[in-house]
Amino acid sequence: MAEQKAAHYFASLSAQVRDKTYVPALTEDFELWKKDHIHTSSWLSLLSRSKRKPDSSDYYKYIQWLNSTGKLDAYLDRSVSYIYMRDLGKALDSTDTQTRIQRVVGDVKNYFLQSTATKGGELTEYMSVAGAYRWAQKEGVEDATIWVINKLRSVSAHIPEGMNAEQAQRKLIKIIVGVVLHVIEEMDDDLLPAERACRLDEAIRLGYSYGLTYPFIDDLLDSQVLNTQEKEQYSRMIRSAIITGAVPEWGEWGGNNKELLHFIHSELRDAFKYIKRYQRPETEKTFFEQSYVFFHSQDMDRAKELSNPNYSNEELYVPIILKSSSSRLIVRSVIRAPVDEGFNHRTFCYGIYNQLADDFADMFDDMRDGAVTPYTYYLTYHGQRKDLINPFELYWAVIAHLIHNVYRSDAKTREVILDRAINGLKRCKQRVGIEKYNEIMAIFASGIPEFNRLIQHLVRKADDVDFLDKLLRDHMVTVLKNERKEKEQFFDTIKTVRDQINELLPIPKHHGIPAMKETLIDAANYSLEGDGKRLRPMLAWVMGIQEYGLNASAIVPLLRSLEYMHTASLIFDDLPSQDNASTRRGRPTLHQAHNSATAELTGLFLIQKAIEEQASLNGFDASTVLALMRYSSQKAADICMGQAMDLQSKGKALTLEQMNMICFYKTGIAFEACLVMPAILAQVTETEMAALQTFAYHAGIAFQIKDDLLDYEGDQHVLGKPVGKDAENNTSTFVTILGDEGARREMWEHYCLASEALRAVPRNTSFLKHLLNYLVNRDR
Repeated sequence: MAEQKAAHYFASLSAQVRDKTYVPALTEDFELWKKDHIHTSSWLSLLSRSKRKPDSSDYYKYIQWLNSTGKLDAYLDRSVSYIYMRDLGKALDSTDTQTRIQRVVGDVKNYFLQSTATKGGELTEYMSVAGAYRWAQKEGVEDATIWVINKLRSVSAHIPEGMNAEQAQRKLIKIIVGVVLHVIEEMDDDLLPAERACRLDEAIRLGYSYGLTYPFIDDLLDSQVLNTQEKEQYSRMIRSAIITGAVPEWGEWGGNNKELLHFIHSELRDAFKYIKRYQRPETEKTFFEQSYVFFHSQDMDRAKELSNPNYSNEELYVPIILKSSSSRLIVRSVIRAPVDEGFNHRTFCYGIYNQLADDFADMFDDMRDGAVTPYTYYLTYHGQRKDLINPFELYWAVIAHLIHNVYRSDAKTREVILDRAINGLKRCKQRVGIEKYNEIMAIFASGIPEFNRLIQHLVRKADDVDFLDKLLRDHMVTVLKNERKEKEQFFDTIKTVRDQINELLPIPKHHGIPAMKETLIDAANYSLEGDGKRLRPMLAWVMGIQEYGLNASAIVPLLRSLEYMHTASLIFDDLPSQDNASTRRGRPTLHQAHNSATAELTGLFLIQKAIEEQASLNGFDASTVLALMRYSSQKAADICMGQAMDLQSKGKALTLEQMNMICFYKTGIAFEACLVMPAILAQVTETEMAALQTFAYHAGIAFQIKDDLLDYEGDQHVLGKPVGKDAENNTSTFVTILGDEGARREMWEHYCLASEALRAVPRNTSFLKHLLNYLVNRDR
């Protein structure tokens, strides 16, 4: 039935292409449109050259320019209107839709102007984990947001080479946001906050569950990651799930992708069950029907080979009409949204417009990959087959059909659709260069020379056709690429610096030392040689060398002293008189390997060695070293106080305030010292020092909460120490005070506060940002 409907739609469009009936109507549309988009030069324009349009990649300057030139309202209006048409299937001639659009435009404008004024234009913050969590707090959906943050991190870690990781993540995030927008749009303004939060919680989980199909079905099957046999077996499993309503069990899989596919099967199974459980009996049938149409049309399209010269026009176009429309219709059934009059027809007709625009933008990548799209196929065979429908002409026929037959010649709709069309051609021309662009147009526009002259005139001269979603998409891809690169650099730095620090730590045994001192050195080295993370000296290394430009060899004594102090504190913490731990850093604690007396003496020995190392900082003036040693001794005393408070609290029910205080003195101060001690040596400003201390305070608490969560639910083999010790020792933790969900919320609150503190640090903070991510996402 879907294929028949699509074939009928395609026959109508192809007749318009054949007879060129769309050209007069669209020519008239463009003549009206260009009055607002082509401006003749005047003396005023000469005076305003100082306000030339900046590149949109510079978000801050671009938004400020739009605002100062009075273009921001129109920019946001067409951008939000387009989203309402494309993603929500709305008709723009509806008074209610216009009211909603204007409200969104006002909210977005206020946010952007505020962000550019107070945050230096950091759109990245808007797309950050901290930004997402702050939104979640306002809406009361912290748990769902924490859940989806963890899910996105897991998906990111499982996107294999051979797939575009940034685009896969972008699509998934876009779908989640799109489903949330759908649900928000369906809510009444007078909905109670609790009910609103419940619906948004479901929307986030539904968005992830549906969006997961894009990287792990669509993109995966389009890529060359799986071999032919794996693709066939995987496709059969998906088809079976849609037809029967039940995901087949994981069976026998061969090849190199068994582990990847096992993970994907598990994630998609859970997502499938969540969506199915959410459906009502009257929507479940529609959901499975649309899902089948979508997957089947994708499968038909995917099976085509560019080397086959015999595909009919129907074989090329009917599947893309189906997949482009059903992908949006699925969203409505996923969220059980009521359908307003005309929605199905608008969505069905609209899909191919969006698909043809996307395929045009991706044409050269598709040619490189040998993918069959109307554009790649026409480029390959237009010289041999005169019967082929020109996709560029069909694109304009679709636009004319949408404006006049679907959206009833609505002026606002015409404005938005034509803005989008010219914007797409402008972006293509900028991306491929004028020569290549003209070569493309010579092929695709040869059958409509007069109309094409008008189009190319508009591409050269027309202005004010930019869209917010393009800016966000480009910026998100850039952010994701930078994040990925920074993350790789972060872990490379950790590995390199950790190896260097490990080589620096062993205490040498000089010839002729007393046997008892040799025993103490052996015990100290035993504790130092464990599988430690070395976070503290690594922090000092990065800040001292990479950020402050200190001499690497000059700060070696500082690195040693930090790890000696930290290891000493662990030795004392593990003693039977304190935490009574049996395992540390993947092996028996020192008092287990020797005895308590040896452990106590070794701890004292390491503290003295730390002081000796600090006194050896010869590359700095004496007053600076004395200031550092004074600070170090004060913080060591504070840490001792924190441990005493912790021991005194055993068996007692603590308040959150008391827990935060103990945590700061036990953990936060140690993080602070690693940041502040290199800063003392570099003699940075008090303002920067204060920002580092704020970051350390919140990062330290987030670190401790994660430790408590790992003790509650972690894996001993991964952690390298026993789990459940806090409960066994009757110790108050963030988990015992707040529960596991409350502890996670508190951890993310401190994550946000630490992230926000970094904005006040006037230097590159990418390492600290990724360190913070590591602290809350680690599994040990």
